[in-house]
Amino acid sequence: MNAPQVSFAGLAWRDYHGVLLPYAADDGPRQTGDDLALGFARTPRGALLAAIHIAVRANIQWGSKVFGPTIDEQVIGPDAEALRHSMDEAYGRQRGDRPEGAELGRGYVVLEGFRWLGYSPDAASLDLVSAGPGDSDVTARAVTRIEVRWQDGDWRVIAPPGGTWAGAASPIDSPDGYVLFQDGSG
Repeated sequence: MNAPQVSFAGLAWRDYHGVLLPYAADDGPRQTGDDLALGFARTPRGALLAAIHIAVRANIQWGSKVFGPTIDEQVIGPDAEALRHSMDEAYGRQRGDRPEGAELGRGYVVLEGFRWLGYSPDAASLDLVSAGPGDSDVTARAVTRIEVRWQDGDWRVIAPPGGTWAGAASPIDSPDGYVLFQDGSG
């Protein structure tokens, strides 16, 4: 697998519940109904966009109406069921009096950049850098490893090891050494 260049030309950054996500007419997502994101091109940029959109949506913040179908339809691998179970449990603990399926609130994260670990037309792996509010007005940054595989005509995210995003994320001090997003989120 190699690490191809990805053009940011033509990317549009749109608000998704407080998080700016990248969209490209030619690389996807082509469908965004019901808060889901489907239809990514079998290109490096399509793989990157799929990794971002699917990983962001497979999170309890947006409610079970989003993370449930996202995980069920777009996350594969031996830990996909464990991811669904861990998200259901975490959502149940944090939902409080909200109706089932309701989002927990807006997101307060910025996608700053990424680094390829490898890409082929069948599989890709990357580290995604995000930043958000930390303690004492300090910006907290994390890098999350995301793997995707081309399956059934679209990119699918491979569930993180152990079925939790925490197991795929590590804190970092700076986005130095990563490809920074331009004209949008980061």
